[in-house]
Order: sequence, then structure tokens, then C-alpha cells
Amino acid sequence: MKLLFDELKDLFKTKLIKYYFSDNNSEILAEIFTDNTFAGVESHGINRFPFFIQCIENGSVKVDTNPSQTHSFGAFERWDGNYGAGPLNALKMTDRGIELAKQYGIGCVALKNSNHWMRPGYFGRHTADKGFILICWTNTIPNLPPWGAKEPKSGNNPLVIAIPRKGGNVVLDMAMSQFSYGKMLNFEGEEKKLPYPGGFDNEGNLTDDPAKIIASQRPLPIGYWKGASLSLALDIIAALLSGGRATKDLSESEGEKGPSQVFIVINPNLFSNELENDELINEIVSYFKSAEVIDKTTNIYYPGEQVLNNKKKNIKEGIEVNDKIFLKVKEL
Repeated sequence: MKLLFDELKDLFKTKLIKYYFSDNNSEILAEIFTDNTFAGVESHGINRFPFFIQCIENGSVKVDTNPSQTHSFGAFERWDGNYGAGPLNALKMTDRGIELAKQYGIGCVALKNSNHWMRPGYFGRHTADKGFILICWTNTIPNLPPWGAKEPKSGNNPLVIAIPRKGGNVVLDMAMSQFSYGKMLNFEGEEKKLPYPGGFDNEGNLTDDPAKIIASQRPLPIGYWKGASLSLALDIIAALLSGGRATKDLSESEGEKGPSQVFIVINPNLFSNELENDELINEIVSYFKSAEVIDKTTNIYYPGEQVLNNKKKNIKEGIEVNDKIFLKVKEL
């Protein structure tokens, strides 16, 4: 099916209201799920919506709760997500980080007891649109093996770095695995191979078959041992700063309930003005994109550029969604 932005958003909002979210929270969540879909990240948009509803039904996500502050020290705050909807919690913590950065130049908010935040790049773009830098990450259930191991004892712990730019924000949104599980599920559902080897099968062979990687739970860490080590570091810091769960604790809970997250917001205009910063970023991006390509079919993109292009195109033309997924959402 081909849908326009408002058509899909209205569908999401209708379903969310039936699950007792307030009109305002339903509007925000519907916007996030629709934006993710139209950005070309269906794995954290329409494809993930049934999972989100399932988390409400099994009690992992609590509808009638809000995050609460537990500690504060200048520009650093701790919050408890109280198991509310992950995207709502993450957006509120991002906005709180922005408020702190306006006051102190930098703000750090650590959150415990939240839920899956869907596509964190959304919060990166949201922050950059307001003129601030965002560095944020979450820990996850064990779904990534330490380098040289057979079983997952770490998380693929998504990391976002977002930088404001008038010509298009630079938004790095990446997991610690070469391909996120959401991306691999998309490829599996479309019966496609990954463009590059993304992990190991049960026999320990490197493979581009997403189904075999999902079955073995042995995705390839970015940078091999470097990505595995970075995953561990992010997990430790998130648990330390938030006072919440580490990946080892999430392994004991059903689903991905109660991850720890960190949101660091920085005002880039403290020592230089916005125009100077934009000129500098444009020079760096232009130099980056001036590299000689391997062949004429190759394009060089800065982080976030393809997502921006996808959204513009899809909003203008509408987006095709999988019929089975669409019917599944309608039937919720």
C-alpha cells in the first residue's frame, strides 16, 4: 500500500488512543513512528509498532506514568523513566538536556527504567533543529558477543551524535553491530541478503544471511574488537550515571524492559556564533564529500543525509508499506 504522512500518523494515533494514551502523548508517539517510517527506517517505524503495542499488553510499557527526577547537581541530573513509553521518555530527557544546556552550556541527563526508544536519530535531529549538539546512547539486552565469544554478553547499544547545520543536520545514528537487528529483520522479511557480511552463523562462518545471524545471535561488532569494547564502555557509563540496569541485569528481565540511557546536550555557540559554526561545518562536510569515488555509481553521503533525502521524497510521493504489516497494525 502507498500512504501519505498524515494517513499513517492518523492510523497510529487512533490505535494509541485505544490503548489509553492521552491525546497529546498519542500525537507525539504517532509523529515519531510516522517520521521513522518516512525516513526510510521502517524497522523502527511501522514494522516495530506491533511490538510496541505488545509491550503495552504484557505490562513492560506503562501508559499512565511519567519520568521523575531523582537527583540533581548543576548541569547533571538523574531521572527515573518509571517504565513509561521509551520514545516519550527519551524526548522529554532530550528537552530537559536542552534546558540545562541553555543554562550551563552543557547538560547531562541520565535515565533509568525506561523502554525501547525506537529510532534515536529522531531525538538527534530534534535537538539539532533547535541548534544544539546531542550525544546519547542506550544499553540493551545481551545481543552482541564479546570479540572471540560465541554467546551474547553485551548489547548493540545504539549511539547518536547529532550536529546542527542549516544545510542539513549531521546525524550519526548507529548500533555497535554492523547491522542493527531491526535492519536484519527487514532484510529477512524481504528475503534479501545483507549488502556486506554482518555476522556469524551457528557454525562460526561469516555470513550475509540475516536469518542465520539472528538465529546465532552473533552479529559482527563494528570494527571487530573495537566495537565490542565500545559497547562495554557505553553500557558501564549508562549504568553508572543513571544508577539503573546494565546489560547483565537486562538479561534477567522479559524483553527489553528498563534500559539505562544517557543524553548529553551541548550549546555549540558559546565561544563562536552560529554563522561561523555553520561555515566551518560546511567546509568540513564539503571536504569529506570531495573524496574521489570508487566508481561513478557510488555517492558519498554525510551521516543523516540519506535519511533526510528519504523523508523529503516520501513525504512528497507517499510511502509504500508492506501489506502484511499494514493489516497487522490495522487489526491491533
